[in-house]
Amino acid sequence: MKKASLIFTQFILGITLMTAQTSIHDFSFKTIDGQEKSFADFSGKKIMVVNTASECGYTPQYKALQAVHEQYGDKLVIVGFPANNFGQQEPGTNSEIASFCEKNYGVTFLMAEKVSVKGDDIHPLFKWLTAQKNDSFDGDIKWNFEKFLLDEAGKLIARFRSGVEPDHKDILNLLK
Repeated sequence: MKKASLIFTQFILGITLMTAQTSIHDFSFKTIDGQEKSFADFSGKKIMVVNTASECGYTPQYKALQAVHEQYGDKLVIVGFPANNFGQQEPGTNSEIASFCEKNYGVTFLMAEKVSVKGDDIHPLFKWLTAQKNDSFDGDIKWNFEKFLLDEAGKLIARFRSGVEPDHKDILNLLK
């Protein structure tokens, strides 16, 4: 009975925490090199959150993400979140992932530490993001390199599945 009570308490706490957040600015994360970073630091800029993987067919999207970062960096923050949830395509450590991204794609946009983007151990940010209503779609992430675009106030404005390149016109039109 004690275990059931504890699980129920954790469930209620999780729901309370999830509903308490009203924008991405209520969340923080650790960068790939272990620094604590708050999304509130990016207030006034659009934010693109992408779940990434180094051994995926979509991995070359790092190049387009970097190009979008370079072109729109004054009004857009891109944060890549490595995740090993789909096909075990992100097996590396944080330092291995950082090295791979820099060496192969010249990545200078923000990268977070490796997290889980689905399942029982889903990172709270992704639990919140996948629950947000928007004009695109909601629900679980289906694969690597899904993109969440948030406005300057931290509200989700659009989601894009893996096959939509970061420099696709539908994304770029929202950045203008």
